[in-house]
Amino acid sequence: MHKRFVLLLSCLIAFVVCEAQRITGCGFKIPPRSLRSNFSSVYEAKDILQNMLNTISWKENFNVREQNGIQNAYATIINRARWIIYDNRFLEDLDAYTSTKWASISVLAHEMGHHYYNHVVSSSGSTPPKEIEADAFSGYIMAKLGASLQESVAAMQAIASERASSTHPAKNDRVQAITKGWNEARAGSNTTTNTPLPPGNTSTPAPPAPSPLPSPGNTGTDTDPNTDPSWIWLTIQSNKNEVVLLSDDGKNFQQAEIKAGQPFVFKFEIYNYGWLRLKYYNGYRTFKLMHGKDYSILWNRRTQNWTVAEIGQ
Repeated sequence: MHKRFVLLLSCLIAFVVCEAQRITGCGFKIPPRSLRSNFSSVYEAKDILQNMLNTISWKENFNVREQNGIQNAYATIINRARWIIYDNRFLEDLDAYTSTKWASISVLAHEMGHHYYNHVVSSSGSTPPKEIEADAFSGYIMAKLGASLQESVAAMQAIASERASSTHPAKNDRVQAITKGWNEARAGSNTTTNTPLPPGNTSTPAPPAPSPLPSPGNTGTDTDPNTDPSWIWLTIQSNKNEVVLLSDDGKNFQQAEIKAGQPFVFKFEIYNYGWLRLKYYNGYRTFKLMHGKDYSILWNRRTQNWTVAEIGQ
């Protein structure tokens, strides 16, 4: 009887832990249940989203639906129609857990970002670049609505996954993306230029327009690599051109040719860092490169392989 009780208790604990660690489609842990109920209904959600649309002068291209019990909020396409679907209780629990109403608003802004950038029309599902872009959009919208930076990142700080996965970035990267979007909105708040509309989301055909947000990985403020220190200058000690492999996400690598005696100057597009892959023995060795730093690829005569050294300031 005692052993059965211990086994039953262990299973119950495991179930509770498993439930506590469930991850939503946009990489959020499910917040604990709350007795407080502040988020009213689908009508309030529509009002909040309409306010977001007004701040960037964007015509709505999606519908909103409440679906209780899913413990999630997500952007999707159903029967060729765009939707933002959310669980009212999930948003209530999130607000209670973070002690701020801005948490639920930031989640809705994130889902709106997926529609803004046409992420839902892709068959690839969630990817780190998509989530980072939607996070930056959320930060941008939150600043436009008057939220503080702390309020804008509250949801992400509380329930984002600490570690990155094949579909979602790590918490720190997502917080940085929100912060970047928030700063971009604040920096442009004194300008008179209208926020450009996203491509393909207007009522009449229009040529692709630039995004209101810069690429989340580009941390510098200048597009000139000679004056913007965030650009990476990669050189190689070789008397001939060499081909290396570079990646934004650590999974998809592309070839880049470094010419002898000339630097290869670039930025990664997703985060403020990326990966360099070099041949090593019978395989490859991967190095992490950071924006704001320069690197040299050197030949190691002891190991007879290429290696990477950071160039000191």
